[in-house]
Amino acid sequence: MLGEKLKELRESNGLVQRQVAAALGVDTAYVSKMENNDKPVSRTKLKSLAKFYHVTEKTLLPFWLAEKVLTVVHNEDCATDALKIVLTEIDKK
Repeated sequence: MLGEKLKELRESNGLVQRQVAAALGVDTAYVSKMENNDKPVSRTKLKSLAKFYHVTEKTLLPFWLAEKVLTVVHNEDCATDALKIVLTEIDKK
């Protein structure tokens, strides 16, 4: 989810991974791992990525949060039921 979005942003800006890596002060392998959803992205890096790609943090935040939720519930039999409960609670607020 987030990785695909980051790759989409990079490609739509005509950039290669090493350019993103240089801008973030990380190595190219890290960028590759983020784009392949093999490495979690910290909130700090999320802010840096948003700034680098000239998008608001709010644009990337739903993807970031979705990755976190998926990490917690992905192997649970009742994941869908749990998510429905969460959505109900969010709608109450």
